[in-house]
Amino acid sequence: MPEIEFFITPGFGEMAREKLHYNQALRIGDRVEISGQGGWDDDVRFPDVLDDEIVRAFDNVERVLAAAGATWRDVVTVDSYHVPVEDDEIGDAHTRVMVEQFRKRIGDRAPIWTQIGVTALGAPKMRVEIKVSAIVGQGE
Repeated sequence: MPEIEFFITPGFGEMAREKLHYNQALRIGDRVEISGQGGWDDDVRFPDVLDDEIVRAFDNVERVLAAAGATWRDVVTVDSYHVPVEDDEIGDAHTRVMVEQFRKRIGDRAPIWTQIGVTALGAPKMRVEIKVSAIVGQGE
């Protein structure tokens, strides 16, 4: 059985490991799983503009994937959690930026995606969180 390796990133990942007792990613063989990543900076501050928060969440996913030896092009599944802007749907404000970032970072190969509306996420003012699974080598 392959060994399980755990990973964190400098800054936020170190804080999460120390204060919240979790790692940001694990790798078993060529499979990488990451914890949900928000659009925070290393001081857990969020942009005022939703588009910027979503792009930063994608950046943070990329950073955690890299720590585990993967890239966005290796991603095969995405679960995204959104605090909706509408009463009865997540809203185009979230979906539009998510799709733009998928196309930019993954290219032509589309992952499977589950988009989930929630009432709150793990930090105040947080509006999006992205969790992915990757198979290293899929992006080659």
